[in-house]
Amino acid sequence: MLPTTNLSRTGAVPSTQFAGFALGEEPVELVVRSLDIGESAVQRAAECLSPGERARADRFAFQRDRKRFVAARAGLRGLLASRLGCLPEAVEIVTGMHGKPALSGRHGSDLRFNVSHCGDLAVYALAHGREVGVDVEALREDFDGDEIAARCFTAAEYSELRALPQAMRPLGFFNGWTRKEAFVKALAQGLDCPLTLFQVSLAPGRPAHLLQVDPALGGADRWRLLAFEPAPGHVGAVVFESLPQDIPSFGITLRGGSRGHH
Repeated sequence: MLPTTNLSRTGAVPSTQFAGFALGEEPVELVVRSLDIGESAVQRAAECLSPGERARADRFAFQRDRKRFVAARAGLRGLLASRLGCLPEAVEIVTGMHGKPALSGRHGSDLRFNVSHCGDLAVYALAHGREVGVDVEALREDFDGDEIAARCFTAAEYSELRALPQAMRPLGFFNGWTRKEAFVKALAQGLDCPLTLFQVSLAPGRPAHLLQVDPALGGADRWRLLAFEPAPGHVGAVVFESLPQDIPSFGITLRGGSRGHH
């Protein structure tokens, strides 16, 4: 998420979308869903949450935010349960050192996951045996990200952004921001990872790449980056660990959406 408030704006999102792509023998999945569900559906969804999750939901000041949290968390539990062969309420989710959710070791599964949501849109990334991070933002064509970019982007990224025509800078900014956020989430280091320790491409219409990664973070060869459009007016990125059996080149196809770019 951006380090400011009131930036998200969502348009019409289909009630449910699914997408997936395969790497080697194991799949890495992206699932896109709308969080705009009715109150009766929210009540049913809350039944599968843990006591801690329900308490967290009750702490939201606004009903809209509570509804989105419940829908997103129940959706995650449903996705994990279908892959673990258990009921959603039986999924045990723990929190890592830097706040990244993970499956409890009692499940005996190497399934990893990450979630990002923006307004009524949620994107889930799931992978076996590899860390994964995903981020999604609503594109605001009137948004000026220059101040944030000056603080959070590398000098090369900031120069690339400033070199874009004015009309392309908002998309360039959100390209860069989602790619950097997805990488930090894959690393599971949270705010402890300076965003200037790695460089991503951000120019609209150009392939998404991790251009440079500090050796302390594993180097660029350890990771793969893909950009995608989860819904009209939104920008998304997913980063995951690269394994020896991976296919050299691939993309994402979102049913009802757009193809991702590597």
